[in-house]
Amino acid sequence: MRCPKCGTLDDKVIDSRLSKDGATIRRRRECLDCQSRFTTYEVLERNELRVIKRDGRHEVFERTKLLGSIAKASEKRSVTLEAMENVVEDILQEIENSQEREISSKHLGALVMARLHALDPVAYVRYASVYRQFQEVGDFIEEIESLGRRVALTPDQAELFKK
Repeated sequence: MRCPKCGTLDDKVIDSRLSKDGATIRRRRECLDCQSRFTTYEVLERNELRVIKRDGRHEVFERTKLLGSIAKASEKRSVTLEAMENVVEDILQEIENSQEREISSKHLGALVMARLHALDPVAYVRYASVYRQFQEVGDFIEEIESLGRRVALTPDQAELFKK
């Protein structure tokens, strides 16, 4: 690792710790030339995932974009950032387990909606309004009424009932 102070590549690891979520390793390092200390983080490198948009375009999947859409739907709700990050991580894990390198935005949206339905009904309706492109107030009313009739499915159950 290059020292941020002097630029040399000679350093030693002083301390390594696993992050709370277990997805990152934090390392304290000391430069052997200038004795400056700095911190690095190791994150698992994932295969590049691509999203197939509704209009047929292919985009590189962006975790921050997915987290941002969930955060927007959950705005002013009692949904914690940790819960939102867990939703994103669960979705990524499910996609990786399927070993697909591409996912349609429709399928990705369905995965988000299944988790938001269990997490917060208001965030679910907000997300659904964009995902399903609601055009009228009646669309909201129908979705809210159907929400009362539906039972929240766990991610495993949602997989069983895919169309």
